[in-house]
Amino acid sequence: MDDLDQFVQSDLLYTQERMSRYRPGGFHPGKLGDIFKSGRYKVYHKLGYGGFSTVWLAIDQSLKRWVSLKIVTATSTESSRELTVLRKLKDAGVGHVVQLLDSFVHQGPDGTHAYLVFELLGPTVDHVVSDYRDDEEPDEEGHLKPATILKITGQLLRALAAMHRAGYAHGVIQAYISGANLVFTAHKLRKLSAKEMFEVIGAPVTEQLVRCDRKPHHRSMPQQLVQKAGWDMWIDEDKEDVRLIDFGEAFAHGAEHHQLAEPPGLEVPERIFTGRFDYRVDLWRAGCLARHPFHTGAMDQDAKAVPFQSLGDVDVVVAQMIHFVEDLPVAWRRQWEARRHNAGKDLLRQWQGPSKLEAKFRTRVKDTSLRRLLPIIQGLMRFQPETRISAEQALGMLQ
Repeated sequence: MDDLDQFVQSDLLYTQERMSRYRPGGFHPGKLGDIFKSGRYKVYHKLGYGGFSTVWLAIDQSLKRWVSLKIVTATSTESSRELTVLRKLKDAGVGHVVQLLDSFVHQGPDGTHAYLVFELLGPTVDHVVSDYRDDEEPDEEGHLKPATILKITGQLLRALAAMHRAGYAHGVIQAYISGANLVFTAHKLRKLSAKEMFEVIGAPVTEQLVRCDRKPHHRSMPQQLVQKAGWDMWIDEDKEDVRLIDFGEAFAHGAEHHQLAEPPGLEVPERIFTGRFDYRVDLWRAGCLARHPFHTGAMDQDAKAVPFQSLGDVDVVVAQMIHFVEDLPVAWRRQWEARRHNAGKDLLRQWQGPSKLEAKFRTRVKDTSLRRLLPIIQGLMRFQPETRISAEQALGMLQ
């Protein structure tokens, strides 16, 4: 439902998940205190949301521990491969991917939804890096510790290497790389009381969803707006591991989709120039992500960790890629010359000398232990997939 003017205005109405997603086939209209699977799981807070699901903090009342409860949209439940892929990866012993504990389906007013019960997860890497950026004091670099950056990078590469050996690709490590698909574990919090948990993640903030005319709203809509957890007192990024999440678009090698979950104008380069892709899209995106955790402070402040920004022209994005990484492969240059617009030409004329990636490492990365990441990122972010180093090779270079 896009017309928000019909509701009593509030901050949460505009700052949380889109109300238009609450419709038949869309989000389940959940609320705090909901109980599922014959009383086993009880909802206490909202952890987050995406385009195809909402995620809630729940307690497993059978095992007396906190879990993350992902509620998939009804439409996605019918087509999602996530449950199948997660089971395959678990059978293959793939580590550093989110641990699936349980699953079930539930009939709600918007349809039948898949409920995936995961280990308790903490904030995303993106959230923690943003906190460092926001909290940075004048004349003080605010960034993750080098050891934590290397740990995050290594665990991501281990996850991808094991997935690729098992014959699967993640597929949606987002092209603009925000760190939203890498999440910290929260082992230290699993057994806390509700009061102790809220001291770390923040107490729930709720508002009732009320129509201006005071009439009942459609049963597809939630009764209650819930602000997602802020993790304001989280301090465990140096102690916890990371998990790769969101496998709804994962695919087996040789069974690629026709489309990828990519913002327009931010496709991986092989999609732009050939229209094709395979599991090696993970490698390009991992290269983007490998430079993300230390982007603030240790790298630059521009673009908020987005290496390529769409300016409404895919040719501008390609020009930015060239400046950031390397020159185009010979096989693609004629196509680029034929299609690029004046904006792309103008940008390339302005950019001379070493790549932006090399320049930033040379001038901004002070810790010598992090400099080993430069050849890894360069190897992962080669334009042509067949020339990229594998996740296994990148991991060997890191170690």
